Amino acid sequence: MRVMGLDVGSKTVGIAVSDPFGWTAQGVEIIRINEAQEEFGFERLAELVKEYEVTRFVVGLPKNMNNSIGPRAEASMAYGKKIEKMFQIPVTYQDERLTTVQAERMLVEQANTSRAKRKKVIDKVAAVMILQNYLDGASNKI
Repeated sequence: MRVMGLDVGSKTVGIAVSDPFGWTAQGVEIIRINEAQEEFGFERLAELVKEYEVTRFVVGLPKNMNNSIGPRAEASMAYGKKIEKMFQIPVTYQDERLTTVQAERMLVEQANTSRAKRKKVIDKVAAVMILQNYLDGASNKI
């Protein structure tokens, strides 16, 4: 029983999963999608859901800084509704404001990598941060 974190963009979806106890998040991969052409990577997502025995999705919700819902957050919620219906697995939305910025900063500070290399992993790292924030919040409620 694991939780899967998703950082949904218009071209990629960063994927992270929890350990079986729900304590830590690990990056898995980045799925290429094309939102404009309604190619959402659901086939690969289905493989990962089965492989990791996922029981909940946590979708990053990129709210505006004033806490309002903009077009990107609406697109993430639409993606969440599609996967909830498709997989019959509950979806929780996690505020992800600044997670990509935090992920970028972490990669710059901790891993001496080029911008091109960072771009290849940034969505996966953001998915880890989204999921870890959710897991940390969930453990505080127990």
